[in-house]
Amino acid sequence: MAHDPLDTVIGTQQSARRDASAAAKHLAQADKADASQDRWTAIAELRRAVGTDPESPSAMFRLAYHLDLVGEEDESLSLFEQVCARPPANVNALINLAVLYEDREEFASAERCLRQVLDTDPNHPRARLYIKDVQASREMVVEEEADRDVFKRKALLDTPVSDFELSVRARTCLKRMNIRSLGDLLKITEAELLSYKNFGESSLLEIKKMLTAKGLRLGQGLEEAHRQARRALMEQYKGTGQETILAKPVSDLQLSVRARKALQLLNIQSLGDLASHTEAELMGIKNFGATSLTEVRERLAEHGLGLRKIES
Repeated sequence: MAHDPLDTVIGTQQSARRDASAAAKHLAQADKADASQDRWTAIAELRRAVGTDPESPSAMFRLAYHLDLVGEEDESLSLFEQVCARPPANVNALINLAVLYEDREEFASAERCLRQVLDTDPNHPRARLYIKDVQASREMVVEEEADRDVFKRKALLDTPVSDFELSVRARTCLKRMNIRSLGDLLKITEAELLSYKNFGESSLLEIKKMLTAKGLRLGQGLEEAHRQARRALMEQYKGTGQETILAKPVSDLQLSVRARKALQLLNIQSLGDLASHTEAELMGIKNFGATSLTEVRERLAEHGLGLRKIES
């Protein structure tokens, strides 16, 4: 790697460097393999480095990082746990471990790792971005567990919208918007529905009436849609060295006062948050018009990002 992944740690003092010449040679070979983008050779050299010096947090971190990129999540998680168990705990290891825990739906463990980072640095951008997703996922699980019949609820959300008594126009519009199930429908706002051609107030009232009869409402699953969009972006940027772009605060975009106020109303704090929203969601905010939308799109484009799009 071009930089030392242990450049940021929690704590006031850094552990003394170990005199492990054999491990250092393997790490140097791993650096060469990284430079030539030969990940499997790098992994082999990092395994040798860890075998030669099992107490080297640097070698373990790098091996865990590479194993995660090639899908060896079990071994990667075990190594990250070992790195984090050695004080002072490594910030990047804690965050990567939290992501692996979240993927396994071990939300309490994921939140504990992120809290450890935020206790030392309350404004750490990546930790703040990830803990929001972990908490949303955890709350969703709690809600599902509280439901008397989780399987019945899942079956309901998987019900095709074509099964409901809707007009031909409403069904056709939903099909064009790639809204196939009741669960898809709950991830859409009124503004997003109305933004589509030929979808009018009558169709909207028809759908709202149908949802109300089932104790549901539009936008009910919106946070999950945002979470999935953020996770997709994280996966897209994973291993590119550009992950920090998603954690940048929206204040870096230097938007106009009107645009900033609209984002505050939606509790959008980072570029990852913003890119998980759609144009229609933003346009649904009072006083947010076409000028503000253009401004947001242009600023996001400067960072290689765009607003979330609903397939049509």
